[in-house]
Amino acid sequence: MKNPFNPKKHHRRSIRLVDYDYSKEGLYFITICVQNNTCLFGHIENQKMILNDAGKMIEGEWLATKERFPNTELHEYVVMPNHFHAIVEILPIVDFHGVGQPQGIAPTLGKMVGTFKSIVSVEYIRGVKTMKWKSFNGKLLQRNYWEHIIRSWDGYLNISNYIKTNPEKWKEDKFFAQ
Repeated sequence: MKNPFNPKKHHRRSIRLVDYDYSKEGLYFITICVQNNTCLFGHIENQKMILNDAGKMIEGEWLATKERFPNTELHEYVVMPNHFHAIVEILPIVDFHGVGQPQGIAPTLGKMVGTFKSIVSVEYIRGVKTMKWKSFNGKLLQRNYWEHIIRSWDGYLNISNYIKTNPEKWKEDKFFAQ
């Protein structure tokens, strides 16, 4: 059988900044998309996101991120029909013992997102099997995720506003599935 892999055609270039420490404290904007932009998490009605049970599960697992990664602060987020936007802040590790040296290693943004995506995928598959949630082909979520390092207060405000108003602009959204 011929190997269908062609490195010229199938090469995946990283969208992360080379040599950037993604465990570094700061604010990050992330977007995670459903494979093939399939709407699985609810619908938009009167410019408001109406979460179905799967969407509520996504929201609950996102909020649990703070418990899994205590050095995080969760800011604005929105579960959309076929994607998820959030601002997450990585905080410095402040668990000091005795002489004032920080203990532990801060998890990377990729570790946090990967954990979230893994848990969400497992829980969604459970929902398909036990609660008749809409099934999907292949993987639930796209392989990668989009991130942006927020470097200014104005940038934070712009992205926060984008997240808050995302349901109102659904028909104009690049992830809109007709």
